[in-house]
Amino acid sequence: MKISEIAKLIDGEIKSGFDNLDHKFEFAFASDLMSDVLTVKQSNVLLITGLANIQAIRTAEMSDIHCIIVVRNKELNEEMIELAEECDITLIKCKYSMFKTVGILYDTVLKPLY
Repeated sequence: MKISEIAKLIDGEIKSGFDNLDHKFEFAFASDLMSDVLTVKQSNVLLITGLANIQAIRTAEMSDIHCIIVVRNKELNEEMIELAEECDITLIKCKYSMFKTVGILYDTVLKPLY
């Protein structure tokens, strides 16, 4: 599923990675624990999290994750957006809870990791 389609489904606001809107993802993983994200060995995964700080970007970079959906209408500061751009990571701000966001995406072609 393309990033542009994902953002539309969840009423998301794309904050970085505008050049990657046609990039497709096959899997999704939801977590606020970045230690759990570091255990992900699957490629082509998007991350759904409520953690709105630099650590989420750094963890995604280390885990080769190129799209992060930040839920619960958390504010994404300029430092996060700039780092995401540098790391070629698309950031999507979503007003929904993690539960609702995951539920919406679960009904698509995206697969859970576990």
